Amino acid sequence: MTWIKTVTISQADEKLRKALDDERALYPKEYANPVHPSPDGGPSGIVASHSLIPGALYHAFATFGVLMSPELPLERRQHEMIATVVSVTNRCVY
Repeated sequence: MTWIKTVTISQADEKLRKALDDERALYPKEYANPVHPSPDGGPSGIVASHSLIPGALYHAFATFGVLMSPELPLERRQHEMIATVVSVTNRCVY
Protein backbone atom coordinates (compact mmCIF):
# COMPACT_ATOMS: atom_id res chain seq x y z
CA MET A 1 0.00 0.00 0.00
CA THR A 2 1.23 3.49 -0.80
CA TRP A 3 2.05 5.72 2.14
CA ILE A 4 0.88 9.30 1.86
CA LYS A 5 1.85 12.02 4.32
CA THR A 6 -1.24 13.39 6.05
CA VAL A 7 -2.02 16.14 8.52
CA THR A 8 -3.69 14.95 11.72
CA ILE A 9 -6.64 16.86 13.09
CA SER A 10 -4.51 18.06 16.02
CA GLN A 11 -1.98 19.52 13.53
CA ALA A 12 -4.58 21.01 11.18
CA ASP A 13 -4.45 24.73 10.56
CA GLU A 14 -7.54 26.91 10.15
CA LYS A 15 -7.62 26.46 6.36
CA LEU A 16 -7.70 22.65 6.63
CA ARG A 17 -10.27 22.68 9.45
CA LYS A 18 -12.51 24.97 7.39
CA ALA A 19 -12.21 22.73 4.31
CA LEU A 20 -13.15 19.69 6.42
CA ASP A 21 -16.06 21.44 8.12
CA ASP A 22 -17.40 22.96 4.91
CA GLU A 23 -17.34 19.73 2.90
CA ARG A 24 -18.87 17.76 5.79
CA ALA A 25 -21.73 20.24 6.01
CA LEU A 26 -22.84 19.24 2.51
CA TYR A 27 -23.23 15.55 3.33
CA PRO A 28 -26.47 13.91 4.51
CA LYS A 29 -26.69 13.49 8.29
CA GLU A 30 -26.24 9.72 7.94
CA TYR A 31 -22.65 10.39 6.88
CA ALA A 32 -21.75 12.22 10.11
CA ASN A 33 -19.80 9.28 11.54
CA PRO A 34 -17.05 7.86 9.30
CA VAL A 35 -17.15 4.12 8.62
CA HIS A 36 -13.36 3.97 8.99
CA PRO A 37 -12.56 6.73 11.51
CA SER A 38 -8.98 7.73 12.15
CA PRO A 39 -7.52 7.01 15.59
CA ASP A 40 -7.11 10.74 16.34
CA GLY A 41 -10.75 11.59 15.58
CA GLY A 42 -9.88 13.23 12.28
CA PRO A 43 -11.10 12.36 8.82
CA SER A 44 -10.97 8.84 7.41
CA GLY A 45 -7.94 7.76 5.37
CA ILE A 46 -9.23 8.74 1.94
CA VAL A 47 -10.11 12.25 3.12
CA ALA A 48 -6.91 12.57 5.15
CA SER A 49 -4.90 11.68 2.03
CA HIS A 50 -5.93 15.11 0.70
CA SER A 51 -5.03 17.00 3.88
CA LEU A 52 -1.88 18.63 2.48
CA ILE A 53 -3.99 20.52 -0.08
CA PRO A 54 -7.14 21.77 1.71
CA GLY A 55 -8.62 23.31 -1.45
CA ALA A 56 -8.35 20.01 -3.31
CA LEU A 57 -9.79 18.19 -0.28
CA TYR A 58 -12.81 20.48 -0.22
CA HIS A 59 -13.51 20.28 -3.96
CA ALA A 60 -12.93 16.52 -4.22
CA PHE A 61 -15.31 15.64 -1.39
CA ALA A 62 -17.80 18.51 -1.66
CA THR A 63 -18.72 17.19 -5.10
CA PHE A 64 -20.29 14.09 -3.57
CA GLY A 65 -22.10 16.18 -0.96
CA VAL A 66 -23.61 18.38 -3.67
CA LEU A 67 -24.58 15.34 -5.76
CA MET A 68 -26.47 13.96 -2.74
CA SER A 69 -28.48 17.18 -2.28
CA PRO A 70 -32.15 16.63 -1.42
CA GLU A 71 -32.94 19.57 -3.74
CA LEU A 72 -32.11 17.45 -6.80
CA PRO A 73 -34.94 15.62 -8.62
CA LEU A 74 -33.84 12.11 -7.62
CA GLU A 75 -34.87 10.52 -4.34
CA ARG A 76 -32.24 9.75 -1.73
CA ARG A 77 -32.43 6.01 -2.40
CA GLN A 78 -31.74 6.64 -6.10
CA HIS A 79 -28.67 8.73 -5.22
CA GLU A 80 -27.42 5.94 -2.96
CA MET A 81 -28.05 3.31 -5.62
CA ILE A 82 -26.03 5.29 -8.18
CA ALA A 83 -23.19 5.80 -5.68
CA THR A 84 -23.19 2.08 -4.87
CA VAL A 85 -23.09 1.01 -8.52
CA VAL A 86 -20.24 3.45 -9.23
CA SER A 87 -18.29 2.15 -6.21
CA VAL A 88 -18.80 -1.49 -7.25
CA THR A 89 -17.85 -0.70 -10.84
CA ASN A 90 -14.66 1.00 -9.61
CA ARG A 91 -13.99 -1.88 -7.17
CA CYS A 92 -14.04 0.60 -4.31
CA VAL A 93 -14.39 -0.89 -0.80
CA TYR A 94 -16.24 2.08 0.73
